[in-house]
Amino acid sequence: MLYIGVDLGTSAVKLLLMSQDGRIQKIVSKEYPISFPKPGWSEQKPEDWWEKTVEGIKELTEECDKSQVAGISFGGQMHGLVILDSEDQVIRPAILWNDGRTSKETNYLNEVIGKEKLSEYTANIAFAGFTAPKILWVKENEPENFARISKIMLPKDYLAYKLSGVHCSDYSDASGMLLMDVKNKCWSGEMLNICGIREEQMPRLYESYETVGTLKREVAEELGLPENCKIAAGAGDNAAAAVGTGTVGDGMCNISLGTSGTIFISSKEFGVDKYNALHAFAHADGHYHLMGCMLSAASCNKWWMDEIIGTADYAGEQGKIGDLGENHVYFLPYLMGERSPHNNPDARGTFIGLTMDSTRADMTQAVLEGVAFAIRDSFEVAKSLGIKIERTKICGGGAKSPLWKKMIANILNIKVDVIASEEGPAMGGAMLAAVANGEYASVEEAAGAIVKVVDTVEPEPELAGRYEERYRKFAKIYPAVKNLFSEIL
Repeated sequence: MLYIGVDLGTSAVKLLLMSQDGRIQKIVSKEYPISFPKPGWSEQKPEDWWEKTVEGIKELTEECDKSQVAGISFGGQMHGLVILDSEDQVIRPAILWNDGRTSKETNYLNEVIGKEKLSEYTANIAFAGFTAPKILWVKENEPENFARISKIMLPKDYLAYKLSGVHCSDYSDASGMLLMDVKNKCWSGEMLNICGIREEQMPRLYESYETVGTLKREVAEELGLPENCKIAAGAGDNAAAAVGTGTVGDGMCNISLGTSGTIFISSKEFGVDKYNALHAFAHADGHYHLMGCMLSAASCNKWWMDEIIGTADYAGEQGKIGDLGENHVYFLPYLMGERSPHNNPDARGTFIGLTMDSTRADMTQAVLEGVAFAIRDSFEVAKSLGIKIERTKICGGGAKSPLWKKMIANILNIKVDVIASEEGPAMGGAMLAAVANGEYASVEEAAGAIVKVVDTVEPEPELAGRYEERYRKFAKIYPAVKNLFSEIL
C-alpha cells in the first residue's frame, strides 16, 4: 500500500508518497504566498493551502497505482488561528504562528490570569504565537468576525476537514493552542471560558495516529483516490518531524532547523519545568514531549543571504568561513521576536562585536552560530531539569549544511545523528497514516523499522571548549539589551 504525508509549512506545502516499508516514492512541493499586513503581523489564506494541496496530491500520484493509496496524514505549522462560520467558510485569513500582534493579550493572560493558573490549566504559559491570545485579539479587534465563529481550527486540521468533512485535531497540535489540558488530554473548560468560546466550537481531539474519517466522495473523485482512503489526525510539525526522525519513546532528542528552530525531547511521562521556559506538549506517539522553539532559525540565514548580501550561493558563502570558535561577531537571531526561552515578541535581531576588521564571512558565521547558540539556550533549560542528552537527530532545511551540523554538535557538545531521509514532517505524516492503517502496531514500531541513521557528527573537544567560552558570552547579550527592544519599536 501507499501513504501520503502532507507537510503544511509556512512557505509551501510539501507532499510525500511512501510505500508501506518506508521507501519514498515521490516528493512534490507547492508554494503559496504569505502576507505581512503590518510590521510583526503574519497571515495566509487557508484556501491557498487547500488549492495547492489538491494540486500537489494530483501531481504526487499521477504515476502510481492510485487504488493503492490507503491513507493520508499531516504535519503542519502550529498555533495558527483558522476560524470558520456556520457554513464552514473561512471568516478571515489565518493568523500564523510567527505573528506578533498579541502582546496585549499575551500579557493579560500571563499577568492578569497568571502564569501559575495557565500552567495549572494547560501545562504552559502564554506566548504571542499561541492560538488563545489570537482568539482574544479577534474578540477585541474584530468583534463582528468573533461573533460569526462556528469552528476554531489549526492549519493542518483545515486540510483534514476539507478531505474528510470531519472537524478534528490531534493532541500534539492542540497542545500549542493554550486551550488544552495537556496532562489529561482534553479541552480546558477554564481556558475556553477565559477566551469566551464554547467546547462545541472546538474540533474533536484524536491521537495523531488515529483515523478521523475517509475521503469525501467528491474529493475522492477529484483526486482519483479510493473513497476508503483513511485520513489520520496527524500532528504539529515538530511532533511529526520527530516521528519522521525516529524521536519517539523515552529520552530521545531532535533538533529542527526549519523556518523556525526547535529542540524536541520525547518522554513517556508528563512533565513541565517550573518556569515554563520549555513547552510541555503531547507527542504524536501517544506520550509527551518537552520543546524549546525559536521563531527564526533557517529563516535567519535565508534573510541574510537573500535580502542583505543578495546571493543564492549559500554553500559558497559558508565556504568562506574560517576558523570556528574564534568569531568575535555575535548575532541575536530574533527577527520575528522570540519564544523559548525568553518569551519576548519585542526582541529583535542584533549584531554586536563588529569592528573595522569584521568581514562578510564573519557576519555569515555569526548568523549560523547565533541560531545554534539560541537553541542551546533551551538545551540548558532541559539540562537544568536533570535531563541528560548525549545525542540528537537533526532535520530541516538547515540540516543540509555540513557546517551548521558541525556547529550544532560542538556548541551543544553532543553527537548529531544524520538520518537517511531528512524529510521531516511529511515523512512523519506518512508514517502516521501507515500506523492508522495497521501497517505497524505503534508509532515506535514504525520508527524502528523505517528510520535509519547514516552518519554521526561528533563534537571535537578542543572546538567544543572554544564554543563553550563563546556561548557564555552570547548568553550575556540578551539580558544586557532586552529593555532596549520595546523602546526602539
